[in-house]
Amino acid sequence: KSFIRQWIGLAGFSKGRTDARSEFEDFDRAIAMSLAEGRRRHGFNDDFLRKEDERLAKALQGRLKLEPSPWNRNGNRNANVRQPMSFPHSTGLGTCAGCNNVISHGQFLRCMGAVWHPECLKCHGCKLPISDYEFLLSGNYLYHKSCFRDNHHPRCDVCRHFIRTDAAGFVEYKVHPFWAQKYCPHHERDGTPRCCSCDRFEPKEVQYAALNDGRKLCLECLDSAIMGTADCQPLYLDIQKFFASLNMKLEQKIPLLLVERQALNEAMDGETNGHHHMPETRGLCLSEEQIVSTVSRQPRIGMGNRVPSMRIEPYQLTRQAEVTAILILYGLPRLLTGSILAHEMMHAWLRLKGYPTLRPDVEEGICQTVAHMWLTSEIASLSRQGRRFPFEKKLADFFKQQIESDTSPVYGNGFRAGNRAVLKYGLQQTLYHMRSTGRFPN
Repeated sequence: KSFIRQWIGLAGFSKGRTDARSEFEDFDRAIAMSLAEGRRRHGFNDDFLRKEDERLAKALQGRLKLEPSPWNRNGNRNANVRQPMSFPHSTGLGTCAGCNNVISHGQFLRCMGAVWHPECLKCHGCKLPISDYEFLLSGNYLYHKSCFRDNHHPRCDVCRHFIRTDAAGFVEYKVHPFWAQKYCPHHERDGTPRCCSCDRFEPKEVQYAALNDGRKLCLECLDSAIMGTADCQPLYLDIQKFFASLNMKLEQKIPLLLVERQALNEAMDGETNGHHHMPETRGLCLSEEQIVSTVSRQPRIGMGNRVPSMRIEPYQLTRQAEVTAILILYGLPRLLTGSILAHEMMHAWLRLKGYPTLRPDVEEGICQTVAHMWLTSEIASLSRQGRRFPFEKKLADFFKQQIESDTSPVYGNGFRAGNRAVLKYGLQQTLYHMRSTGRFPN
């Protein structure tokens, strides 16, 4: 007589070591009773039974050495995933849950309260039969261990490797708060480039555009990047119109220059009372006479995703009023360039209108509020255009979120105080109160 092997997948979920041990003890007793019944009915000899006992012991031992389930500490912990055990047992009759045919002879499997032909119990991932003692049960689906990992274990969006588990079986990774890009924590320390605009890491299979001053720009942000002073003039006119719509028209023509990072830092060092866009310096409102190296015009991209050599021209700034120029970092998308420009133009407007020296959080707060207002108007304009620019609208939302979530006392708290005042009293009344008292109205 042939000995028919039955595999049982343990359904249900352990809630700690004590419960799991009790569960195994119950199954140990069931196995012992089953083996005793097998001895009585079939009259197996001692040698046969000893070999089957050894197979059973190996199956149980393998179960106890299983790796921990791949939990995720960042919110993807799947409490319905566990690794059931399987072991040899005596046969029985029933209807296959896979094909609905009667199992009359041969091997069969018992899993999830049902019986199956071995070829009918298939992995939900690869659709191939599960023929191992060890498999994973996730909800009502069975997986090979490797298939479960492919389908459920998170991969890093940067290096594309499976994110490592720690000794306790937890998966630790970080997620970008806006773009939801999952990445291994070590990418923050291993020099992996980020886009200088949207802050996303450079994925392994994508090459970002390299700017001449060491920054990198993702291809989506590069699509609308402003690469030179001449290219920025239409945007400058648009923001001047935006200021005029707020009853804040600037009568003086202020030179606007796009510059490299080094030129911006040098100009900031030479500025006694300069205002610059933090946390990274991307814009500057100048009041001193200086010679500035400006990026006049250049193509977006050359060979190998590298921006070609650009034309740099010296520009002599002369002091004819309280503001001599506005400098903006070149190579940023139109929406980011515009929000920085709106911020710096607000600094210029306050100086040209004779506002007294304000506390840093008040002046930076109202400048960030105006930049936020401009981005809001641009998002409304993009929405009216339908789906023509889906990424650009997403990018505008990101820049707004950056302003809103800034944690710095000057820029973040300043914006929140200024924005509350403008929403409550309006921009003109808020500016009037600032001129009179040097602070925001309560």
